[in-house]
Amino acid sequence: MIIVAGHLIVHPADRESYLAECATVVRLARAAPGCHDFAISADLVDPSRVSVYERWESTAAVEAFRDGGPSGEQRAAIRSASVIEFDIADMRTLSG
Repeated sequence: MIIVAGHLIVHPADRESYLAECATVVRLARAAPGCHDFAISADLVDPSRVSVYERWESTAAVEAFRDGGPSGEQRAAIRSASVIEFDIADMRTLSG
């Protein structure tokens, strides 16, 4: 299991348009083989922060989907990023 988690920093005035541009990516990721969850969302307290969370079956599934990462426009909007990929060996369900 692969978890990708972290956050991006964008200009507060650009965050809503950045998130709107990400909607297609989220839909495509959720339909991609090996994707268990994928979310890009606005932080509740920091107007410049965008949270990233992905859960994939394998590294191969992540790499097959990612194919180069964000578009040029999205990349230009990102002021900084802190996103980490974790390879999880074991897990337990806490609910549902």
